[in-house]
Amino acid sequence: MNAYQQKWVNVLRAANVKDWKIEARDNDITIEMPNITDLKLIRDNLPQTLAAISLDINLPHERLKFIFHNGHENFEYVLNPNEADLNEG
Repeated sequence: MNAYQQKWVNVLRAANVKDWKIEARDNDITIEMPNITDLKLIRDNLPQTLAAISLDINLPHERLKFIFHNGHENFEYVLNPNEADLNEG
C-alpha cells in the first residue's frame, strides 16, 4: 500500500461512518456499505465530498480507485485518473 492510499484509508476511517468497512485492496480502496445504502446518492455527491476531504491530504496525488458496494450493486470512482483511465470507453 502506498502512502497516498494509506492516508485516504485513514481519513475515511476517521469519518466513522456507521457500518462502512473501508479497506485497501491492491492499489484500490474498497468501501462496503449496508445494503440499504443508496448508491446513486453516494455517486452523485462523491466528487464534492472527496474534494472536501482531500484538503487534509498533503501528499503528492496518485491514481486511486474507490470501489463502493452495498451488497446489491457497486460502482467505481477513479481519483486522479491516468491516461489509460481517460481513454477507456
